[in-house]
Amino acid sequence: MSLLLTGLFFQYKMGLDPCPLCIMQRIAFMAIGAVCLLGLIIKFNWFHKLVSGLIFIFAGIGAGIAGRQVWLQSLPEDQIPTCGPGFDYMINNFPFGKALSMILTGSGECAEIQWVFLGLSIPGWSFVMFAGFMLAALYLLFSKKARYV
Repeated sequence: MSLLLTGLFFQYKMGLDPCPLCIMQRIAFMAIGAVCLLGLIIKFNWFHKLVSGLIFIFAGIGAGIAGRQVWLQSLPEDQIPTCGPGFDYMINNFPFGKALSMILTGSGECAEIQWVFLGLSIPGWSFVMFAGFMLAALYLLFSKKARYV
């Protein structure tokens, strides 16, 4: 939840508009949060293993998207793709598969570095958080000591 609130703070208080890849990362964080909430509500050991697996999958998807954006940000200026349409336009005006392909390809706006902390940009920190979720999910999935209930 705090990660999403941070994103909203960056967007509405600092004026940093999210690019399509940023929005997809937010969706991955929301999916992780929803799965974690289900894990808190449903108290069966076998379900918690499923929850751990789903967290790992969603975090892996998010890490892939964040990694793609970090890669775009590291490109030389002459190799950065041109800016494309916004997220809402792509979703509303293209078939889902085409829109998803366009979003994941990234555009020039996704390569823009708007904020840096300790040498990492926003997608860099997102990648770190997704990697942390993946490690925690693996621990819960394979540890015999992990207690769910």
